[in-house]
Amino acid sequence: MTSFKNRIIRAAMLDANLYEEVEADKGAMRQAMGVVVLSSIAAGLGSIERGGFGGILTGTVVALIGWYVWAYLTYFIGTRVLPEPQTKADHGELLRTIGFSSSPGLIRVFAIIPGLTGVVFLFAAIWMLVAMVIAVRQALDYQSTLRAVGVCLIGWFIQSLILVLMFSIF
Repeated sequence: MTSFKNRIIRAAMLDANLYEEVEADKGAMRQAMGVVVLSSIAAGLGSIERGGFGGILTGTVVALIGWYVWAYLTYFIGTRVLPEPQTKADHGELLRTIGFSSSPGLIRVFAIIPGLTGVVFLFAAIWMLVAMVIAVRQALDYQSTLRAVGVCLIGWFIQSLILVLMFSIF
C-alpha cells in the first residue's frame, strides 16, 4: 500500500497516475476521507480569526458533506448525462479520486498569516479545481479534459444551490 503522505503529495502535484491508482484501490476510501478532513481543518485554521474554533468543526463537517454530495453529483452527471462511450465508474471511485483532489487545500493553513488570507484561499481553490478536473477525467475514463471541466462546473453549480438551500433552511 502506498503511503498516505506520498499519495497526498502526488495528488497535489496533479499526478494523473495517482488518481488512477486511488480509483482502483477500494481500500483508499479512509485515506480520501482523511485528505478531505485535513484539508478542511487547514481551511479552518487559516480562517480561525473569522470563524474561531467552532468554525473548524463546522467547516470540517460541511467539507465532508460537500465532498459526498459533489462526488455523487459528479458520478450522476458524468455517467448518466455526459458519458463518453468508454465511461465506466461507481460512486466509490469518484469519492476516492475527488477526496484526493482536496490535497492542494492543505496550503490553506498558511492563510493564518495576516494579509495573505484571500490570496492563499484563491490559489488553493484554483489548484483544487484543477486537481478535481484531473480526478474526474481519470475516474470517468474520459478522453476529453473539456468534458471533465464541464462535469465539474455543472456539479459545483448544483452543489452550491443545494448548500445554499440547506443553510437557508437551517
